[in-house]
Amino acid sequence: MRPNLDRSSIALPNSLKMKKLFAAVLLSLSTAAVYAVPFGSSSVLVVEDGTGKILLEKNANAIVPIASLTKLMTAMVILDAKQDMDEKIEIDAKDVDMLKHSTSRVPVGASIPRRDVLQLALMSSDNRAAASLGRTYPGGIRAFKFAVKNKIAALQMTQTTIEEPTGLSPHNISTASDLVKMATAAAHYPEITRITTDTKDIININGRGVEYHNTNRLVGAAGWDIGMSKTGYTEEAGRCLIMRITAAGKNATLVLLNAGASSVRVMDALNIRRFMSAGTASAGAEPAIRTPRLRAGLRAPAISASSTVKVSSAARVSTRKHVRATRSVKSNRPARKERKHR
Repeated sequence: MRPNLDRSSIALPNSLKMKKLFAAVLLSLSTAAVYAVPFGSSSVLVVEDGTGKILLEKNANAIVPIASLTKLMTAMVILDAKQDMDEKIEIDAKDVDMLKHSTSRVPVGASIPRRDVLQLALMSSDNRAAASLGRTYPGGIRAFKFAVKNKIAALQMTQTTIEEPTGLSPHNISTASDLVKMATAAAHYPEITRITTDTKDIININGRGVEYHNTNRLVGAAGWDIGMSKTGYTEEAGRCLIMRITAAGKNATLVLLNAGASSVRVMDALNIRRFMSAGTASAGAEPAIRTPRLRAGLRAPAISASSTVKVSSAARVSTRKHVRATRSVKSNRPARKERKHR
């Protein structure tokens, strides 16, 4: 004779098992959503300073034009030459951009100390300023190109070619992996870190003080601790960015290449900062990140399954502990369109 068992006593364990299974599935899906980070930039690389550990990676070895990121290399070569930084450089007609016809607020004929010309080239990404630095290099532009080639070799940037000092040429090419090497080297120059983190400066142009601003609007923005910065843009290169940042006590160098709009580039940087902060931030510590809507005429980034970056296993372990701290992504309008060829 079978014992008279209460059906609820049998169903209860199965119900608990199903609840546990369901919770585990939800947790795994949520965790995947956190560390499968989509980016609008075609190439992304985030490396932890000091250790060289790769935190995020997407198409890091793709060879692409680098636009005005070139100017970090220009600045290093100029500083290595130890020229007189108080010597005045006269902006020449040869410094005018005849390739992209980009605008400049530095007039031909202006006589400016070399240190201020370097400030304009790095902070405001002025192409005439960068061209004049290369032109007045000891031995002229040919000697400048030779010095750049040697610097590239010394930094073991094996996938990099730089043909001129501004970045306007689409033949100035590199990879995110190589550019991390360049950024790491540039960060050892106090002049470069100081200039690229200035929000603005007033430069004497023909006896009149003219205010110039940093092309990276994140510099000086609330919540950002930026140790070095350089933007870039041409039609071939898209929007590019190099930054060394500190977030939640962690130091990292990030490279973003070929974003479809300046707002997309900023969004990618925000996502990186949020990812770095995930290991220590509480649910309310990081502001919500909004996804920009592109204006008509702007090139939209292709975000597909291949747009998901690789995340280091160590970072995934840290992130899993804070899955519930993530927030949903909302839409918002993009920021004002960036000036061309910077």
